[in-house]
Amino acid sequence: MKKPIVYALLVLCAGSVLFFARCAGKDSPSWGDRMAAWAAGEYMPADRYVWDWSQATMLRALADRHELGIDREKMLEYVRRAMEVTKNKARGIHPNAVASGFGMAFLARVTGEEEYARAAFRIYDDYRQIARAANGGVSHRDNVVELWDDTVYMISLFLQEMYRLTGDEQYLKELALQLAAHAEKLEDPATGLWYHGWAASAEPFDDGCSMRGWADNPERRGSQFWGRGNGWVVMTLANTLHLMPRAMGERAALEAMFVKLAGTLAGLQDAATGHWYQLPIYPGEAGNFIESSCTAMFAYGITVGIADGILPAKTFRPVVDNAFRGIEENSLKTVSDSLVTLTNVCSGTCVGDKAYYFGRKVVDSTPFALGAAIMFHDRYRRLP
Repeated sequence: MKKPIVYALLVLCAGSVLFFARCAGKDSPSWGDRMAAWAAGEYMPADRYVWDWSQATMLRALADRHELGIDREKMLEYVRRAMEVTKNKARGIHPNAVASGFGMAFLARVTGEEEYARAAFRIYDDYRQIARAANGGVSHRDNVVELWDDTVYMISLFLQEMYRLTGDEQYLKELALQLAAHAEKLEDPATGLWYHGWAASAEPFDDGCSMRGWADNPERRGSQFWGRGNGWVVMTLANTLHLMPRAMGERAALEAMFVKLAGTLAGLQDAATGHWYQLPIYPGEAGNFIESSCTAMFAYGITVGIADGILPAKTFRPVVDNAFRGIEENSLKTVSDSLVTLTNVCSGTCVGDKAYYFGRKVVDSTPFALGAAIMFHDRYRRLP
């Protein structure tokens, strides 16, 4: 791959900040650069950051750009400003709130400023108070004990950054414990795919989002392998293994989990579009649809696995090549001044049956989808 030759310019236009980041070997920004420019400059400027999980996923993508040397100072300033405007809400009382806490730990590590470290450790104190299932898994809900596959990514953002900040393996051990506890209730041993949710109690609970009665079965769990839910798991495993020292005893089990899941997903990719479906095990079935956020998540995790030597490039490089091409051809939408966003995104989704997932609204431009797509783009472009 050619070295990058086009570097970021800060352009002020009609009150919007447009970031034109570098693009390897081309005279104009690639789709990932144009997407990051739109996401940070127009869609969700730092002054409009919200302390929540979806926004945290996009924030992670921009923080990663800083780590990768793409628009370093602009990306750092974005994270700093996002944390400043939300510092009064910087708590970790449930997993979706914990997610944004990684920004405080990131700033503490990168800047050395004590106020960010204090905020990060307060969030960790909050995290330790979250209700847990009997097996130790932290509850996705703060008013009823449920384990969701979403949770592992939300808490991983924070725990991984706390490890980077401190070098203390307790944070990785806690994350490994959470992956094991959630897998106990959600993982299908045959395929490595995860069901979406599990409830500690069979008592009905209406969260205003999930299908009523989804846990009314002997296993007390959802019946479907949801695409984006498994995307959260793939990204969590890839990022955890990327950080985890090889000598840690928890590593072998997590690596086996990751390899099995990646192998199953490789066989479920739609060859024509390069995408995975909303419910990946029913490709092409009436009512199902290609879904870009899980496609970006799966491809990101597999790309990290290839780069780290966990997944063989001979088998998996064609998978991510096809995903990159597929997003480019099927799921990009021009929004303004040649900037792009992501389309074919399943909107925010809770737990339900097959018809529930098939019936979810398809939208453009959610922070979590933009974050996943930017992360995939940036890692893919660095593969040899």
